[in-house]
Amino acid sequence: MLIKIIVVGLLAFMIYNLFRALFIMNKNDPDKPPMSKFIGRRVMTSVVIIVLLLVAMLTGLITPNPRPY
Repeated sequence: MLIKIIVVGLLAFMIYNLFRALFIMNKNDPDKPPMSKFIGRRVMTSVVIIVLLLVAMLTGLITPNPRPY
């Protein structure tokens, strides 16, 4: 259950960074941080999610569906 909460939190953080980059792109203010900062955070968050899922599957915390149909 803890893995699911962590993944949902990371997905929410990913969406937050996506919208932050969108607002910065639309405002085009030179004093704000660059849009690539938030896009980079989003990419790193997705890498963390994939690694977390792989580690959880290898350790047996989560099990994949053996028969998808």
